[in-house]
Formats: sequence, C-alpha cells, structure tokens
Amino acid sequence: MNDSLKQDIETLVKLQETESEIVRLKAVLFKVEKEKQKIGAQINTYAAALEENQKELETASKACKDISAEIQLVDDRIVKSNEKLRMVKTNKEYQLLLREVDDNKKRKDALETELIEYMDQKEKLEKIVEESEKEFQSLKDRIETEQEEIDQKTADDKQALDEYLENQKEIGKNLDPALMNRFARISKMNKGLAVINVKNEVCMGCFMNIPPQLFIDVQRGKTLISCPQCSRILYYENE
Repeated sequence: MNDSLKQDIETLVKLQETESEIVRLKAVLFKVEKEKQKIGAQINTYAAALEENQKELETASKACKDISAEIQLVDDRIVKSNEKLRMVKTNKEYQLLLREVDDNKKRKDALETELIEYMDQKEKLEKIVEESEKEFQSLKDRIETEQEEIDQKTADDKQALDEYLENQKEIGKNLDPALMNRFARISKMNKGLAVINVKNEVCMGCFMNIPPQLFIDVQRGKTLISCPQCSRILYYENE
C-alpha cells in the first residue's frame, strides 16, 4: 500500500467515525424535536378546548345580559299600559290595553323561563371553565418543565454535533475534493455509512460477499475499492 493511499484511507476512516457520530446525534435530536412537537400538540389541543368553553360561557353570559335587558323593557311597557288603563274612556281602548298587558306578561314569562335556562347553563360553564383553566395551567407548567428538561439533556448533544461538524470540515481538508464528494455521495446513499471494513470476503456494511479477487485487492490497498453491492468504500483491517 502506497503512503498516499494509506493516508487517504486513514483519513476516510476518521471521516467515517465523525460522520457516524453526526448521523447518530442528528437522529437523537430529530427524535427529541418530534417529542417536543407531540408535547406541544397536546397543550394546543387542550388550549383549543378551553377556548371553546370560554366562548360558550361568553355566549351564555351575553344571552343572560340581553334577556335581562329585554325583561326590563317588557316590564316598563306593562307599567305604562297599566297607567293608560286608568285613563282610557272607551271599552274598546280598555280591551286593547288589557290584551297588550296580557301579551307583555306572556312575553315576560317566556323570557324569564329562557333566562333561567341560560343562567343554569352559565353556572355550569363557569365551573367547567374554572376547572379547565386550572387543569390547563397545571398541564402547561408540567409541559414547560418537561421541555426544559429535554432542552437541558440535548444541550450537550447539540454542542457535540457542532463540534463534530467542525471536525468533519477539518478532516475533509486533507482529502482531494473529488474523493470528498465521493464520500458525501455514498454517505447520503447509505444513511451516513460510506466507509466500511471488509472481513472474510464480507462487506461489513451490507453483509454481502464480495468476489475473492476483490477481497485480495482490498487487502493489497493499491487503489480505493467500492463494494459492488452497496457502493461503500472498502478497507481491510488487520486482526
């Protein structure tokens, strides 16, 4: 094995060690991010339900207010009609006012029944909203604590990833750009594993047998050889 090729293989092996750590750390951080998204979705779902209850309470409260105002108006009309009854001079006018008073009383009864229903609904919703707000705050606090713990646990991984990425750039400077591009292309094809040793005529990347002569050529180390099955760059490691 010539010195130049030996150095390239050693550099490629170091590059692969770094690449493997980068792939591992990215997978860990991706999984963590997915977990954070899942946790965030839980609180969003709960927040949406709470908001819906709050809107229903707001609607019921407004209805109570509007109905109470209308009852007051009807009451005022009844009072005015009763005052007019004492002043009418004809039986016809008297009967019309009596009918008017009776209609307003019926309307008032209907409104009061409706008001009671809305007040019952409002009371129930107030309890639901109060409990929901407490549960939401408890859930929010718990989730924020969980996310902080996750961030603390992944802080070291993020730092390590940055260091490995920087280290990868430095190692790559020792390789010919064409070889570096070859490494990157194969790594992308094989989920981050571009360089692998061969053992007993078996590629340890895809675990497929390689031709005997190819195994001998890898052992000799006169040129860079790729696995005919997975295209990974092969090297031989003395046991």
